[in-house]
Amino acid sequence: MRNDIMESQPVVSTDNGNKSVQQYIDETPVWSDGTKTASTPMTPMQWRIWSLAAAGKFFEGLVVFTTGVALPLLAKEFSLGPAAHGIVGAASLLGILIGATALGGLSDRFGRKPMFIIEMAIFTIFLVGVTLSPNFPTLVFCLFGLGLALGCDYPTAHLVISESMPSNCRGQFVLGAFGFQAIGALMGAGVGFFILYENPSLSAWRWMYASAIIPAVLVTLARLTITESAHWLFARGENDQAEQVMLRLLSRQPQYPSEIDLGEGSHKDDTATSNEGTGYRELFSEKTRRATVLASVPWFLQDLGTYGIGIFTPTILAAAVGHKKEHATAISDLVQNDMIAAKGAAVIDVLLIFGIIAAVLLADRVGRIKLQVFGFIGCAIGLFLASLSVEFTGLMLLYLIFAGFMVFSFMTNLGPNAQTYLIAGEVFPTKVRGKGAGFAASFAKIGAVLTAFLFPILLADIGVRYLLYILVVTSILGALVTWMMRIETTGMNLEELE
Repeated sequence: MRNDIMESQPVVSTDNGNKSVQQYIDETPVWSDGTKTASTPMTPMQWRIWSLAAAGKFFEGLVVFTTGVALPLLAKEFSLGPAAHGIVGAASLLGILIGATALGGLSDRFGRKPMFIIEMAIFTIFLVGVTLSPNFPTLVFCLFGLGLALGCDYPTAHLVISESMPSNCRGQFVLGAFGFQAIGALMGAGVGFFILYENPSLSAWRWMYASAIIPAVLVTLARLTITESAHWLFARGENDQAEQVMLRLLSRQPQYPSEIDLGEGSHKDDTATSNEGTGYRELFSEKTRRATVLASVPWFLQDLGTYGIGIFTPTILAAAVGHKKEHATAISDLVQNDMIAAKGAAVIDVLLIFGIIAAVLLADRVGRIKLQVFGFIGCAIGLFLASLSVEFTGLMLLYLIFAGFMVFSFMTNLGPNAQTYLIAGEVFPTKVRGKGAGFAASFAKIGAVLTAFLFPILLADIGVRYLLYILVVTSILGALVTWMMRIETTGMNLEELE
C-alpha cells in the first residue's frame, strides 16, 4: 500500500493491548470504515535496518571477490610462493569460521545493535589495514580480521532484519539483503577491471580495497541510528525498553498502533537474563537439537558442492572470456590476466544473481524446506551432468561442463545457498538465535575448508568423475537431511516457532 494513499484518510489501529512483539509488527491496519488494508506498509525505520544490513552483505561480496582479483598482483609484490598463496586465500575463510561463532553469538548477550555496529567498525579498521599492508604477515592478519567481521555479519545481519519484519514477507527481505552479496561481487569485479584499466600497475590491488573504505565508514555511522531488537529486549524481560523500541520501529504516518502494551511479560523467559541455559550447550538440548541439525548439516553439505564445482571454473571461464597467458612474467601480462579474471568473476556473479532473484520471489510463497530440497536435487543433477563430461572431448565436453555449472549455480542459489542462510536465523529461540545461526555458519565453513584441502588430493587419487559422484551423493544427502529434520518457518510468527 503506498504511503500517499495511506495518508488520504484515517487509519484505525486494531490494537487491543497485551500483544506480543511479533503480533504488533505483523498487525495489519484497517480503514476508518473497518476495511482491512491489503498489507502492512513498511516503516522508514524498517527500511533503514534492511538497507544497512544489505550494505554489509554488499561489502562482503565486494571484498571477497576483490581478494580473488587482487591476489596475482599482491603475490607478485610480496613474492609469494604456492604455500603463501594458500594462506592468503584461507585467511578470510578462517576468520569467517571463527567470527560467526565467537562474535555472532555475542549478539545474544549484548544485543543485536551493538554487534551490528561493532562488526562494521572492525571491518572498516581491517580494510584500512589491508590497503596499507607493508608486508605479508600484516596482510594475512588484516585479511583474517576482515573475515572475523564478515563471520559476525552472517547471524547478526539476519537477526536485525528478521526480528523487525512482518512474518509474511520476512524471507523476501532477508534473502533480498543476502542477494546484495552477489551484487557486491559483481561490483567488485567491475571496480577491479576499471582500476586495472586506469592504473595497470602492481599497486592497483591497494586501490581496489581502498575504494570501499569511505562507504564502509558511512555505513558504520548510519548503523548507530537504528533500533535495538524488541524481541531480544522482551526475551530478557526488559518490557519498558521493548515498548519504546517498538514505538520507534513502527513510527509511521498515520500512526498505528497508537500504543504498545506488551503486558507484564506473558512470553517472558525468566532464564534469559542470566547466562544459564543460553550457552552453546543449549543448541544440543532436546528442545533445540533438531533445529541445530537442520541449520548446520545441509549448509555444510551445500558448501562441499559449491567449492567442489569450482574445479571446473577455470575451464568454464577460459571458454567464456578468453585464455590467460601462461607463466606471465611481465607486469603487463599479469595485469592482462587479472582483467580476464575480473571478467570471469562477472560471468559467475550474473548466474548467482538470477538464482537469488528466484529465491527472493519464491521463499515466502513456496516455502523454505521445499525450495531447499528441490535445490539440492537440482544441484545433484548439475553435478552429474558435469561428471558426464569426462567421457567426451571438444565441444561436447564443454557443453556438458557449462550445462552442469549453470544448472548447479542456479539451483544452489534458488535452494540451499539461500535457504540454509534463511533457515539458520529463524529456527532457534530468541535467547540463542545468534549463537545458533553463528554455529551453523561456522559449521558450514568447515565444509569449505575441508574441500579446499582434501579435494586436490582426492582429485589426484580417484579422478574427476568419482569426485563429482561423491558430490552428487552429498547433494542428495542434503535433500534427505533437510526433509527428515524439516521445520517449516515460512510465514510463521517467530514467537510461534519458539
